[in-house]
Amino acid sequence: MRLVLWLLMGLAALSLAGCAANTSGEDASPEEVARAVYRHNGPSALTLYTMVNNRSGSGAHTSMMINASQRVIFDPAGSVRHSRLPEVRDVLYGVTPEIADFYARAHARETYHVIIQRIEVSPEVAEQALRLAQASGPVPQAQCAASTAKILQQLPGFGGIRSTWFPNNLSEQFGAIPGVSTRRLYENDADDKSIAIRELDAGVPGN
Repeated sequence: MRLVLWLLMGLAALSLAGCAANTSGEDASPEEVARAVYRHNGPSALTLYTMVNNRSGSGAHTSMMINASQRVIFDPAGSVRHSRLPEVRDVLYGVTPEIADFYARAHARETYHVIIQRIEVSPEVAEQALRLAQASGPVPQAQCAASTAKILQQLPGFGGIRSTWFPNNLSEQFGAIPGVSTRRLYENDADDKSIAIRELDAGVPGN
């Protein structure tokens, strides 16, 4: 039985290659985070990102944008990093509209597309999600979907979310919740996130 369990865990880790190489460096300072804080004037909301391999259809990464008293992205064991995105314990701060667009487009390229699922929630639920995200990281490799599911399970209205290691499974569960809107982002950029980062530095929107 133990051998079977280890084999299943190994398969899960392989399928989550997109969140199996955490590139997090040192946490940003409180001063850097304070300077970057962005408060979006839209409704309180949770946006689930699922990165999907275009060839195999397997989920490669899960992350979640939280619009609460400030807008952040919980990017567990993620790999998109930029000087304009201070990070503390896998939470990215300063998520302006430009940064949110950059984040999605950096993942959508010739080899992957992004499922973007959004649901409006009460300010209280959004704030609880923010606190849970801030307390969750840094997340170990290959646990992006599991850590995000754990946050959702603790929120009012999301108790039906089951634990899972698989981004696609979490996306399916999230999409079944009444009020969730879903879209898919496809782009033909080269399979190199550094291109999107250079475009952000130059102030050029993604193609």
